[in-house]
Amino acid sequence: MAEPTPRRHETRRRPASLLFEPVEAVSDPEHFFDLESMDDPRDVLARATELTQAFSAAADRAMEFQAIAAAQLADPRRFDRLTPADIADRAEWTEDYAVKMVEFGRDLMRTATAEGRGSADPV
Repeated sequence: MAEPTPRRHETRRRPASLLFEPVEAVSDPEHFFDLESMDDPRDVLARATELTQAFSAAADRAMEFQAIAAAQLADPRRFDRLTPADIADRAEWTEDYAVKMVEFGRDLMRTATAEGRGSADPV
């Protein structure tokens, strides 16, 4: 996963809100996908497991989009290309991690092209 660059002078950003939770539920700090309203621990375990798998898949997909975006931003054909240091700064990564993500994104784009998808969509 991402290796954030420590920044002691900046406040920690909150995670992005989940778009499919109702606004009323998000305002309740105890609410989390109705898990708190379930009484049967078997149901809680089953639903929590589903959520864990869904979030893991979403994190993997988001990371692939990060990698593709990093590769596109570092593309030497762009007049406004960014260096790995610039990308690392924007994504709160180390520069070494940014280099790895750029290469991963390039690999994803090559694979998409080879498979005839043409776009860089990491589906």
